[in-house]
Amino acid sequence: MGDAPDRILRIKAVLELTGLSRSTLYRKVGQGRFPKQINIAERCVGWRQSAVREWMQNPARYLAG
Repeated sequence: MGDAPDRILRIKAVLELTGLSRSTLYRKVGQGRFPKQINIAERCVGWRQSAVREWMQNPARYLAG
């Protein structure tokens, strides 16, 4: 069966999962305290579900690498 592919989450799903506001999310991305978004298409970004889950396990200690 193997591992399922990593889903790409759009901002609405990320905000619902994390409970963050849009401005707080982008501030944390800028500070390296939340995973960076990836480009899906022109003017369309998302976050890897695995990266968001990693952040959710310990948000206070997360530092993007």
